[in-house]
Amino acid sequence: MEGSTIPAATPQAVDAATLGEALRRTAAAHPDLVAVRTLDDALSLTWSELRARVDALAGGLARLGVGRGDNVALMLSNRPEFHLADLAVVTLGAAPFSIYLTSSPEQIRYVVADAEARVAVVEQAFLGRLLEARRELPLLAHVIVVDGTADAGEGLLALADVEGSDPSFDVDAALAAVEPGDVATLIYTSGTTGPPKGVELSHHSIFGAVRCVQEVIQLDPGARVISWLPAAHIAERAAHHYIPVVYAATITTSPDPRAIVATLPQVRPNWFFAVPRIWEKLKAGLEAMLSAQPEEQRARVEAALEAAKQRVRLRQQGAEVPAELEAAVAAADEAVFSGLRAMLGLDQVVTVNVGAAPTPPEVIEFFHALGIELAELWGMSETCGAGTVNRPGAVRIGTVGPAAPGVEVRLAEDGELLMRGSCVMRGYRNRPDLTAEVLDGDGWLRTGDVAEIDADGYVKIVDRKKELIISSAGKNMSPANIEATLKTSSPLIGQACVIGDARPYNTALVVLDSDFAPAWARQQGLAAAESGDLAALAGELAVQAAVQAGVDAANERLSRVEQIKRFTIVRGDWLPGGDELTPTMKLKRRPISDKYQAEIEQMYAGH
Repeated sequence: MEGSTIPAATPQAVDAATLGEALRRTAAAHPDLVAVRTLDDALSLTWSELRARVDALAGGLARLGVGRGDNVALMLSNRPEFHLADLAVVTLGAAPFSIYLTSSPEQIRYVVADAEARVAVVEQAFLGRLLEARRELPLLAHVIVVDGTADAGEGLLALADVEGSDPSFDVDAALAAVEPGDVATLIYTSGTTGPPKGVELSHHSIFGAVRCVQEVIQLDPGARVISWLPAAHIAERAAHHYIPVVYAATITTSPDPRAIVATLPQVRPNWFFAVPRIWEKLKAGLEAMLSAQPEEQRARVEAALEAAKQRVRLRQQGAEVPAELEAAVAAADEAVFSGLRAMLGLDQVVTVNVGAAPTPPEVIEFFHALGIELAELWGMSETCGAGTVNRPGAVRIGTVGPAAPGVEVRLAEDGELLMRGSCVMRGYRNRPDLTAEVLDGDGWLRTGDVAEIDADGYVKIVDRKKELIISSAGKNMSPANIEATLKTSSPLIGQACVIGDARPYNTALVVLDSDFAPAWARQQGLAAAESGDLAALAGELAVQAAVQAGVDAANERLSRVEQIKRFTIVRGDWLPGGDELTPTMKLKRRPISDKYQAEIEQMYAGH
């Protein structure tokens, strides 16, 4: 296999035209820095080692017929081979796309057929579903298994047999043929309202998003990040794949997203991005730990937290913080908060961000009080995850920040947020009709979010335009805001779905928190606590009373028309990729409404 040499004075990778070129620049500038590793270092690759393996795999994929303009399916958990496969595919000018690991054979079949993929890369855990889908995918000629041995009878190939299988491959020629406007990945939307759409993101668009990092997040070479979100989601690809490739960050892979809380102290990331539910769980866990402390110790920490929150509120108002309060919080930080940050594994962060769904302001305020400047941001698959972001030192709680560098935002007459920038997608694959609906001739993208923009350009997302509740009395409400208020009013509430469109009042389906509820039930000595089964706990009168107290507390913070009049505790859990939640934990409102129609109608019975 032929390789290329890069001069020592390599230009910055952020100025590259394609991801393949960025990898080569990063490998030349930082050959001995660790690029990607497993948590136990069973597999650890430096940037020069990763580049060599990428070139070798690109040659093997080329031998299978993968070339510029093709699409390759990836069904891999968070593991180093994902980064290897993704970069090998883009080196050829093809587009890798990831399949959600919870996908059924039917869902796999849909996206692979839509992408017209002829090659798939998969791991053993998901091979059965992929092979079942393959029965109706005549174009899918090759399936590469990254772990274990391949079964020739099934027409499978082992990764080791593909990697480096074409010694005549000219990687430089392949890379030179790739253009910035070529599709670098397809992101299939998680489909809350119908079949997923394939968002076409070009190299040019991805770099439009990645360059924002220079002005917002200071990531030095070797900065630590954790790859733990679904690779099929733009947040994972941008934060833990594209950005590390360009800025030479070190990626630690964490294949079990449920273990992220335990992973944090082992990695101590310098930048950490998580969805709101993780921050809510971290907050609930700290509060549960605090509640179990002796009275004197608990009272001391609670007083320190209240003082720190008071300082946060004064700063948010732009008011002066009294010297006495500053001194008290500084003392608490040294005595208490610094230890909590270390315990969480967030004591070495430069920046921490939250996004992908609405975040309750109380959650952000809590972490600011602990000395963790949690900053909310907003973006979409259609914008490579870029959009608006709160800058370090200038976070406004309750907003998603001003427009990111290189991005323009404005409001349509009906309040819909419009966005324009180089990070915007090329369009939806095979759907020019849908592309035309959201992207106009001047490059403005209709985001589907209703928003407000203040005098300083800070954006506040109200809700999805199509999800706003309009009561039978004509009142417009944001279900996401009400749901966030419910979840922060009681740690027992893990999920909530508000019902109220064209109804006389609002009701809610409530799901118990799978971590907190069993622990709380054991503390209360409830009979159902022994099994830890959420369905059994839902029937406990004490649980129902505690959830009612949480709903009452939420109602005190809501306007009269927003308040929840009745609720039903769902018997069981809602899991990502299931009937009720997308893989990125967004509510599937229409399927929820259909599945729980009887429970919903009962809450309105007798009105």
